[in-house]
Amino acid sequence: MARIELQELAHAYLPDPQKPSDYALRPMTMTWDDGGAYALLGPSGCGKTTLLNIISGLVKPSHGKVLFDGKDVTQLPPEARNIAQVFQFPVIYDTMTVYDNLAFPLRNRGWKEAAIRERVLHIADMLELTPDLKHRAAGLAVDAKQKISLGRGLVRPDVAAVLFDEPLTVIDPHLKWLLRRKLKEIHHELKLSLIYVTHDQVEALTFADQVVVMTQGEVVQIGSAQDLFEQPDHTFVAYFIGNPGMNLLRCEVSDGHALLAGNRLPLPATVQARLAQTPGKTTVGIRPEFVECLDAPRAGALSATVRSMRNLGTHFLAEFALGQEIIAAKLPVSAGQAGAPAWLVFPPQRTLFYVNDKRVA
Repeated sequence: MARIELQELAHAYLPDPQKPSDYALRPMTMTWDDGGAYALLGPSGCGKTTLLNIISGLVKPSHGKVLFDGKDVTQLPPEARNIAQVFQFPVIYDTMTVYDNLAFPLRNRGWKEAAIRERVLHIADMLELTPDLKHRAAGLAVDAKQKISLGRGLVRPDVAAVLFDEPLTVIDPHLKWLLRRKLKEIHHELKLSLIYVTHDQVEALTFADQVVVMTQGEVVQIGSAQDLFEQPDHTFVAYFIGNPGMNLLRCEVSDGHALLAGNRLPLPATVQARLAQTPGKTTVGIRPEFVECLDAPRAGALSATVRSMRNLGTHFLAEFALGQEIIAAKLPVSAGQAGAPAWLVFPPQRTLFYVNDKRVA
């Protein structure tokens, strides 16, 4: 296990990058603690796999350094970094038994058979592979093969880190949920450093202690599931996290207020100070979970119109029209049929403000 540091790390596939869009990974500096569980989350093409491959040594960065426990490993090949990597599709030996697949990384490192057997049985039990240990891998279902691949990554107790590149993509949705839970249990027991790449926010938020959110080659926020949900630092995080994502409403600013379709929302002093220093586009953000709906006007409530109302059993998912903006809300009761008037309340403690896409604290 290792503490992983990325120092001014950046990567471009172009020979002479000049602007931010020329970079596959924009400059970043961060530290991942020994024994932590991290997820790299973002849409396809945002740089997640490139970053993972730089950590593993499959790709050498254009700029910056990668350090394991303070040692510069930037120029070292993968085999010299003492890492394990699990890929999107199973990487196993079909002609070997499940037991031999799991034992292979340990035999390569000269472990004694008694120690190998103890470790393999332990990992097989964790992944519920014990009944299949004597079976050839070729005859197993794809989810069992991927569990073998996971086991091969986890079987070595001395690795600097285990890297997962969307390992549950080929797994049935129900089994995917079970394996996520199992990986979480394994992390708590083995205390390995785990880095998990995914575009699925549920996978990232349920697996990792800290989630690294990326877009267009840039890390825009690192935080816990609660941090990303309640205090997103960037409008991308606000919209990407949550289902549906945060309501992001462009507004005009006048006399210390945000103007929303003729409604006036007071701006906090911190937002006014930021705008005075750095003028730019101002956005009001609020999660659908925190929008309140009234059936009569009240001071401070925003006048809107019901656009749609869907009963999802546990709650109503509503859409309201506020001028040209559409506001989603999760409500305990229906707010009426389409076209009905409604008055929306944004609780101040749950309302966020962004200037040029970055949150004003």
